[in-house]
Amino acid sequence: MAQQRAKQRTWSMLGDVKRRPTAYEVVTAKFHYHFRREPAPFELDPEVPLNQWYLRYREGSAFQVDDWEGFRDPAKLTYKDYVGLQHEREVYLDGVVDRAEATEWARTLPDAWIEAGREVVLPLRFALHILQMQALYVGQIAPSSFITNAAHFQAGDEMRRVQRVAYWTKAVSLARGDDDFASTEAARSRFENHEAWQPLRRVLEEMLVAYDWGEAFVALQLAVKPAVDALVEQGVARAAAASGDAMLAGVLEGCAEDGRRARSWARELVGYAVGLKPALGEVIQAHQSRWAEPAIEAAAAVGDLLRGAPGAVSGADVAEAARKLQADVAAAGV
Repeated sequence: MAQQRAKQRTWSMLGDVKRRPTAYEVVTAKFHYHFRREPAPFELDPEVPLNQWYLRYREGSAFQVDDWEGFRDPAKLTYKDYVGLQHEREVYLDGVVDRAEATEWARTLPDAWIEAGREVVLPLRFALHILQMQALYVGQIAPSSFITNAAHFQAGDEMRRVQRVAYWTKAVSLARGDDDFASTEAARSRFENHEAWQPLRRVLEEMLVAYDWGEAFVALQLAVKPAVDALVEQGVARAAAASGDAMLAGVLEGCAEDGRRARSWARELVGYAVGLKPALGEVIQAHQSRWAEPAIEAAAAVGDLLRGAPGAVSGADVAEAARKLQADVAAAGV
């Protein structure tokens, strides 16, 4: 027994791979002890709600392959890598903010952009928070820690974007002496009551109760997030740049790389799953048929609120960009 134990390697849990594992694999592989464990995922009474939830919405999901451990996030980020990467991005974004504030940029912004920002940018924080919440749920219920880590890093990205938008909001409020501009109550009222926001609010809030693991992933990664990202990157960021708003345009352009990374791992996961089980393409398409078009139409409705700002961004522009982003992520599953 002692002789047999001495022959084992620290990476033997990965199988007979005949190579030294990467740091990414060492700290990520097979960390989920609660997937496909009999008689229940967690070491609790099989009938407790927690076990029943995972059995129903994860093990019971139609979005399944025999081995999820073979998936790899193209970025191969560990927690240490993620923190280092985003620290560099934060330093860059701090520079964008500092340069804008040094020029007192907010005092020269056109009134048309300020009003468009009041209607679109201020309520945006609620939409971005929901994207964060859904990413955390996808990560929590995912069948592999390789998926969980990618989803949770994405949730961190959403929080960074919320924080930067909030900073812009307060900076504009202070520079222009407009306390209402930074009012949470006013922003929330627009999100909950403005007619143009209600289709997107509905899509976002219904996504939060899409509990099935496969549907939650598809709804977020292949439909709703691409649509919201199109609204932010092709709608708000373009209008901000055309309005001379160097701070917001620079911040949102800096955060756009996070969106590309999110689409990259989602596209890789779709390709991995469909590659192992081609029939999953139909499962993915079924979920897309429910979520994709409503998300596009909802984002476009908010995008139309930007019409009055410089740059002439419209809902049609947002819709076109959203379709391209959705198609980009889903391409691997066609």
